[in-house]
Order: sequence, then C-alpha cells, then structure tokens
Amino acid sequence: KMQGVIPLVNKIQEALASTSGKYEIELPQIVVIGSQSSGKSSVLESIVGKDFLPRGTGIVTRRPLVLQLYNIPAGPDYAFFGHSDKEYTDFDEIREEIQKETIRIAGENKGISKEPIYLRIFSNNVINLSLVDLPGVTKNPIGDQPKDIEKQVASLVYDYISKENTIILAISPANIDIANSDSLKMARIVDPKGERTFGVI
Repeated sequence: KMQGVIPLVNKIQEALASTSGKYEIELPQIVVIGSQSSGKSSVLESIVGKDFLPRGTGIVTRRPLVLQLYNIPAGPDYAFFGHSDKEYTDFDEIREEIQKETIRIAGENKGISKEPIYLRIFSNNVINLSLVDLPGVTKNPIGDQPKDIEKQVASLVYDYISKENTIILAISPANIDIANSDSLKMARIVDPKGERTFGVI
C-alpha cells in the first residue's frame, strides 16, 4: 500500500512548491544530514545506483535537493527536474543541471538557499521513495563562504528535522568517533529518544 502512497506525497510536494510557500503541509519525508565530506552523496548514489551528484570541496550541496524515486517495470532510466520539462537520460547532464540551478538561485559564492531543487528519477532499480539531501554541516567559513555559514546551515537543517513526521538519516564518516558525529548531535536535539533517527556509518 505504501508504494502507492509515496508517489501521491511526491505530487503534493510539487504542488505546494508551486505556491511559493503560500500553503504549508508537513508531509512525511526522509531527510539526509551529515557534515561536509561525511559520505552523504555516496549513500544517496548507492540508493539510486547512479553517479549524479556534484562533487568538490567545501559546501557542494547549497540548496535542498528533493529526490523523488519512481520504480518503473522496464526500460532505460530517465529523470525530470521540477523547474524544467526536459527529459534527462544522461546522468552526467543531471549533475551539471544541479550545479547550474544551484548557482542560479544561490549565486556563484558558497552561500546557501532554502529553495529546494526537485528531481524525479524513474528506474527499475529503485523503489518508490522520497529523500531530501541537505547542505553538509560546517564549522568554519572557507574562501567565499559567508561568516555565519554554520548558523545558516544549522537553521536549514533544523527547519527540516524538527518536524515530527520526518525520518532523519544521519550520516557519519567511519573515521571519526561516533560520539563526535555532528549529524547525530543535531538529531538528538530534536529526537532525544531516537525514535525517528537512523544512523549510517
């Protein structure tokens, strides 16, 4: 039954996005959080089975990426962005479009924006699922990053994970003490009993 509900939730997400925040409904969602270079991109790409996310130093994810996965019976994988009617079959092109759309709203510098990018991927290698990838948690501004970048990212993350019907996927790199995980620390603040938090190492 859930396989039929998730595409419906995705459609409601898109409809609400088109109202520019005039209406707000707290929909169930899985939110992916972690520090910079914690492996968030690798986890998401392993779920999709494709390399399609931008890579680099500093904050690469600078806008929330709402990733909507749809299972199809057969045929080639393809994707659509919420801001375009173009069909994408080349996942390198998808990476480039994420970068372009990020710059269009968030600018050339390393600032962030709360306006999400919607990406729908259709494949027979995925299950119906909706995930939100957020900017990586950072401590100190680097290069052109705003001086208050830590507060900006934390505010954005808490906006998403504070909602009671959000499942938190907290990514922690394997080369740090789990007690020092930024993602788990943030998750504990809004979910002290760990009832809706999943940790991934």
